[in-house]
Amino acid sequence: MPSLVYLRLIGFTAGTLLQLFWMVVILGYRRQRNFERVFFFLSVALFFFYAGSLLALNAQIYYPAPPALLTIFAKTLLCGGLCFLPALLIHLHLEYADTRGMLASRILKRTVLLAAYAPALYFTSRVYPLLADSPGFDFLAPGNVLGRSYGVWLTLAMLLSAAWEIRFHLRAPDRAQSFFHSLLAGVFAIGAALVLQLHVLSGPMPRDLSDAASTALAFVALLPSAVLIYLVQRFNFLQIGRQKNLMYAVSATFLALLYLSLVRRLSGWLAPEIPPEATASILLFVLVIFIEPLQRALGRSLQETAQREMDRVQRLMAEVQQVARLGDMSQLVRVIEERLKQQFEVADAGLVLHDAEPGMQLRAGGRQFKESFPIGQGERIVGTLGIEPHGAMISGETRAALELLCEQLAAALDLCRLIDEKVRLERELAERERLALLGQMAASISHNLKNPLGSIKTILQVQMENPELPASLRGETQIVLDEIGRLSSKLNQLLRFSRPAVRGGSVEGSCDGAAVIEEVAGVLRHEAERRGIALELQLCTNGAKAAAAADSVSDIVSNLVVNALEATSSGGRVIVSAAANNGSCVLSVEDNGAGISSEARERLLQPFFTTKTQGTGLGLAIVARRVAEVGGKLQWESPVKEERGTRFRITLPLLP
Repeated sequence: MPSLVYLRLIGFTAGTLLQLFWMVVILGYRRQRNFERVFFFLSVALFFFYAGSLLALNAQIYYPAPPALLTIFAKTLLCGGLCFLPALLIHLHLEYADTRGMLASRILKRTVLLAAYAPALYFTSRVYPLLADSPGFDFLAPGNVLGRSYGVWLTLAMLLSAAWEIRFHLRAPDRAQSFFHSLLAGVFAIGAALVLQLHVLSGPMPRDLSDAASTALAFVALLPSAVLIYLVQRFNFLQIGRQKNLMYAVSATFLALLYLSLVRRLSGWLAPEIPPEATASILLFVLVIFIEPLQRALGRSLQETAQREMDRVQRLMAEVQQVARLGDMSQLVRVIEERLKQQFEVADAGLVLHDAEPGMQLRAGGRQFKESFPIGQGERIVGTLGIEPHGAMISGETRAALELLCEQLAAALDLCRLIDEKVRLERELAERERLALLGQMAASISHNLKNPLGSIKTILQVQMENPELPASLRGETQIVLDEIGRLSSKLNQLLRFSRPAVRGGSVEGSCDGAAVIEEVAGVLRHEAERRGIALELQLCTNGAKAAAAADSVSDIVSNLVVNALEATSSGGRVIVSAAANNGSCVLSVEDNGAGISSEARERLLQPFFTTKTQGTGLGLAIVARRVAEVGGKLQWESPVKEERGTRFRITLPLLP
């Protein structure tokens, strides 16, 4: 048997197994991305080509005249692979460019794909029926049977692929990918030259040289397929390398199949001298001597892998501990998720804390993950870590590393929570001290000013009763009296704000919230009518008593209604409601004004902060203090609907 036939036999076998290997890997990988789908179908096309060539070659070796059915089947495999090979090459490079963000137009992509697949439809619908009955099919150079037009099409596809690979090489993120893309560019250039010579130019060539060139062209895909396995395993190329369980399982299966094929082949060759069963037994039992070296190699590999994953976890935990000391739980969760995706090379990661704030739980808990790991120590679970791998699953060593990481994350989360609570308590203490000083200052100012203002007001009122007071002075005196009244109301606000706060619902007293609202509305209805604003009441408390003094509830409602009236333009509406619900009295004040600006949101409840030209900035601060005194809850939202309006909602406890 000529040496070139042996070379083809080995090459076609290797090509068939390599493409079958990638088909199995992609199927097991199961990443929902077009690139992997096209890669799978390209492997199918190459598998058909190599399998058909291998089948035809074995038929020529074992049969003096190959059976017609076997020949037709081999033709079918070969033509099925060759017809779609150029289009799949172009499609694969377009999808890879899309994943790298190198495609500027989706319309251009669709146009190129349409132009690439049109010839495939032509050859499968017109050329293949003629091939089925063609007696002169050349299995070594099947492209010649498809015609010169096919050679031009395949040459163009390889040249385009080489051009794309040069672009990928120039924009590769690391040396490994740069090397692979430069290798592919060279392979496609050589393949295009061989196709051009064999299938397009069709110049006279010696038979030996033609056979060698055809064999070289058939083996063009072997080197990239083999190198890709190394890059995936060593450098996690295309993110497939993280599927180590899949790679190891498929590799072990194919090695076993290759060894069994070798056993069968040697048994047949040695059959004249040694019974096939004896040869098979010897070759199978000879594996025993490799068990101990294999065990040592696997032990070292597992130790290195475990150490690498431990180092990965320790590096990540060092960063997590630094962020945890800042006491910002939201930032810590964000850093953990981002660093997990980088360190463990997963598609997505999400951390859900069981006792987190609702906003944080919604942000992290709205996503779905294939893998989840509890975060805690022993039976104490504080959260869940969700992992979305690039493929179907995560490898065993990565799973072990993530489980170890989750055990250590519990301590970091506790540290962050304690520091956050400490910082919050310190801020609250500082805020209380600041408010206490403000209250003392407000009380002192009010006390020192109210008496002189009272005396001035009394004197002016006496002067106003004097009939001999000139009309010009009477008008000016009335203006002064009005300003004194306005100043007195501001001082009363200061006095109400300076009252000592008693938190936790220990303030004695109870009242009917609906009655208090009606009383406040009766006082402020004239002001609402003057401004042209409709003041509506919606009261449904059924006589339930709120566990709060009437003065406190009056302060709350009056300040909120005054603010709502000032924020609403003429023709607007202010709705004040009260309802008893689930053991609580819920008061609500809603307006349809312009709403609260984004600049005022963070400082809305701070004392002396106001957006009004003549405001004191104490109205909402008094509301917040009174609600805290009675152990209630203050909530607000703006805008309410149609990008307008503000609603304040106060929840007060009911008497048992």
